[in-house]
Amino acid sequence: MHCPFCRHPDTRVIDSRTTEDGAAIRRRRTCPECNRRFTTQETVLLMVSKRSGVTEPFSREKVIAGVRRACQGRPVSEDALAMLGQKVEESIRAKGVAEIASHDVGLAILGPLRELDEVAYLRFASVYRGFETLEDFEAEIKRLREERARAEER
Repeated sequence: MHCPFCRHPDTRVIDSRTTEDGAAIRRRRTCPECNRRFTTQETVLLMVSKRSGVTEPFSREKVIAGVRRACQGRPVSEDALAMLGQKVEESIRAKGVAEIASHDVGLAILGPLRELDEVAYLRFASVYRGFETLEDFEAEIKRLREERARAEER
């Protein structure tokens, strides 16, 4: 690690701690050349492999943007979208893999989105799962109603 002040190529780690959410490590460092201290934050890069074969870094913002389109015209706040993005990222990181398929990212979105807004969930699922007929929508709505009825019985 280069010192940001004098550009000395070697620094020493004084202290390491994980961040609150556990997704990163904060390291307190010192430079043996200029004796100045600084903090670095290290995160594990999570990669998403797409159907085309291309891989790119996971982006919470892309998740939120996709869900925002499904929520267009619905009473869903930006804070709720941000929380959904965080839930999705946490569930993906909890799998402990360095690379995940874009299909699995979509699956990770469906659960929290269903809890947030059922109409937005249907919109997202219709594109994600490729609904082609009214029967596809009817089957999904029937499944949602059955799950809601089971939840109300508890």
